[in-house]
Amino acid sequence: MAAGSEATTPVILAAGAGGEEGEHVKPFTPEKAKEIIMSLQQPAIFCNMVFDWPARHWNAKYLSEVLHGKRIRFRMGMKSMSTVPQFETTCSYVEATLEEFLTWNCDQSSISGPFRDYDHSKFWAYADYKYFVSLFEDKTDIFQDVKWSDFGFPGRNGQESTLWIGSLGAHTPCHLDSYGCNLVFQVQGRKRWHLFPPEDTPFLYPTRIPYEESSVFSKINVVNPDLKRFPQFQKAQRHMVTLSPGQVLFVPRHWWHYVESIDPVTVSINSWIELEEDHLARVEEAITRMLVCALKTAENPQNTRAWLNPTEVEETSHAVNCCYLNAAVSAFFDRCRTSKVVEIQAPRTDGERMKKEELNVYSHMEVGQTGSQNLTTGTGKPEAASPFGPDLVPVAQRSEEPPSERGGIFGSDGKDFVDKDGEHFGKLHCAKRQQIMNSEKAIKEQIASNATTAPSQTFISTDDLLDCLVNPQVTRIVAQLLIQGRTL
Repeated sequence: MAAGSEATTPVILAAGAGGEEGEHVKPFTPEKAKEIIMSLQQPAIFCNMVFDWPARHWNAKYLSEVLHGKRIRFRMGMKSMSTVPQFETTCSYVEATLEEFLTWNCDQSSISGPFRDYDHSKFWAYADYKYFVSLFEDKTDIFQDVKWSDFGFPGRNGQESTLWIGSLGAHTPCHLDSYGCNLVFQVQGRKRWHLFPPEDTPFLYPTRIPYEESSVFSKINVVNPDLKRFPQFQKAQRHMVTLSPGQVLFVPRHWWHYVESIDPVTVSINSWIELEEDHLARVEEAITRMLVCALKTAENPQNTRAWLNPTEVEETSHAVNCCYLNAAVSAFFDRCRTSKVVEIQAPRTDGERMKKEELNVYSHMEVGQTGSQNLTTGTGKPEAASPFGPDLVPVAQRSEEPPSERGGIFGSDGKDFVDKDGEHFGKLHCAKRQQIMNSEKAIKEQIASNATTAPSQTFISTDDLLDCLVNPQVTRIVAQLLIQGRTL
C-alpha cells in the first residue's frame, strides 16, 4: 500500500494507563528492558512500566504551577494542509508562560498578551526540545520524577531528558536522528507517530536544509505528500501508532518519524540513549556541518537564519567547524583505543547501500543495523523467544509493495547514476559538454533574476548540490575514508 494513503495500523490502546499503582507489577526487569532496547530493530510500545513514576502526573496545569511564571519559547505553526513541511525556519516564535499558553489554548480569542496575534483556530503552539537542565535549573530535585533506570540505565533521570508541550496540531516535521535511539514517555494527551524504517531513506528525499546537528529532515510533508514531485515516496513503508498516556515508545536508531498532537494539550518526555555507533556518526555530522556552513554562508553571508535552524546557536565559522571535525575524529580514535577494534572496511563505491556489517569498526557494534527485516534482534542469531506480548506491543508494518518493485530512489524511472548509453554522468561526452556550455548563460540569468517560478530541471541550486554532498550515505563514505586514511 502506498505510504501516502490514509489507512493505518490498529491503534494501540493505553494499557496500564488507569488503575492504582499497587495493582501493577512491572512486566520487565531493568536488565530485560535494556536488553530489548539494545537489540530490537523496530518501534515498539512499552506498557505498564511507568505507573509509579511521579512524572505520570505532570500535566500542563501542574507544570505551569511548578514553573511559576517562567517564560518559555513556543513555536507557532499554521493549521494547514500544505504539501510543504513546516520547518522551524518558517515558523514564528512566542515567549510566554504555561499559564498564558493554557489561557490561549482555551480558545479565548479576545485575550491580550504574547499570543494575541495568533488565532487559536488557525495556529498551533509547541514548546518543543525543552531540556530539563535549562527548564528546571533551580528545581533539580524534580529530575528524580523521571526514572529511566527502570529501563536499564542506572542513574538516568530527568537530567538527561527533554520536555514537549503542544496544542492540537502541533508537530515536528519528518526527520531522523543521527545519534542514538529514543525513548518517549507520553504523559498527557495523545500523539500520532508516523514512522519509516532506515532502508526507506531514499524514498523520504533527505535534506540538511534547514541545518540542525543530528537531524536529517525529509523534503516531504508525510501527512499530505506531493506525490507528483516526490513519486518515490509511494514506495515507503509507513508505520503508524497513537501513543497514549502511560505508554513509552521505543524508536530505534535512524527510524524516520513525524509526530503530531491529536488532543487539545499534549505533554511528552523523551531521552535519547547513546549508542556505540554515535562515535562514527559524530564524524559524519562534523563533515556535514562544515559543508553546509561553507556553501550556504558563501551563498548568502547575511542571512543564516534562512537555512540554519533556530536550535543552532553555535558559531558557524570555518575555523570553528574544523575544530568540531578534529574533535570528532579524535574522540573516535580515543574510543577505538578503549575497545576491541576490527579492521575498518574500505567504503563501497558502487552505489549499493552499505550494510552495517561493512561499516563496523568495533566487534561489539551490534545495535543499529539498518535495512533488517528481522523484527526482533540485530545480532543475526535466531531468537529464543519473542519479547512481544501485552506489555511490549510492536508498531506493525502496513502492507507494502513487493520487494522487486522497491528499488533505489533512481531505480525505476531511468534517472540512475548511469545514462542510457552506460556512461556514468561524471564522464561527459563532448556533445554533452557543449550542451552545458550553451546553457551556462541561461543559468546565470536565472540566478541573477532570482526567479520565483519553479526552476528548470537543468538548474542546480546550492541546496541541490548540498542534498547530494551531505546525503547520509555520502557523509558515511567520507567519514570512512577519513578514518581509514588515519589508520594506514
